[in-house]
Amino acid sequence: MGKFQIESLTSTRRGKMEIKFARSESVADVIMRLMHEASSSIDGALYRFNHPGLAQALEEAVHRGVHVRLLVDGNKYKESRTTQELLAGAIIPFRLAFGRQGRGSKMHHKFVILDRQTVLTGSYNWTLESEDENHENLLILRDEQPVEAYTREFEALWSGAGRNDS
Repeated sequence: MGKFQIESLTSTRRGKMEIKFARSESVADVIMRLMHEASSSIDGALYRFNHPGLAQALEEAVHRGVHVRLLVDGNKYKESRTTQELLAGAIIPFRLAFGRQGRGSKMHHKFVILDRQTVLTGSYNWTLESEDENHENLLILRDEQPVEAYTREFEALWSGAGRNDS
């Protein structure tokens, strides 16, 4: 088994946190609204991605001048023509990532960092299935320590990820 780092965080102050469930509202609508509010950056690490509305929201952010970077699991990318089509044309800057064992293992994250101030994470894959069929959750974190931890994880993965032509 490969080595991995476990990061433990203890907050000394109360941060803001929200939890959304797909059973009670559209998680995609919540994500799109929050991305629309982003003004400087959107960094995402997504295991699966085939939701056209979420892709459009990312493209709109790029057109507004928001710096967008997306990591997508390389295995799922290669399996999904829809994902390939959504990311074709390099409007949304992306790289392919794999798990700790390389190709064949999963980059199984499902998180997005907005303006380095808010993290969206949880079970929700950015797919139509997650939106329309599954019981899913989205956790919205606005506390400095977890945002910094997710940012470090994203930067480590981004620097080690293959360009989208790999």
